Amino acid sequence: MSKNFEKVKSFYNADLWSEGMVRNAVDRWITVDEFLKIPGKEYENKKE
Repeated sequence: MSKNFEKVKSFYNADLWSEGMVRNAVDRWITVDEFLKIPGKEYENKKE
């Protein structure tokens, strides 16, 4: 697990980050597999 996974997850769960912000963290702070665990959706590389 990435060292920033829990941080990103907590930001998302506290409504501090949108799904798009979590998507932007992929390959920087979290992995594609970890993305699925946060918003519960498959990762799609698209801009918001």
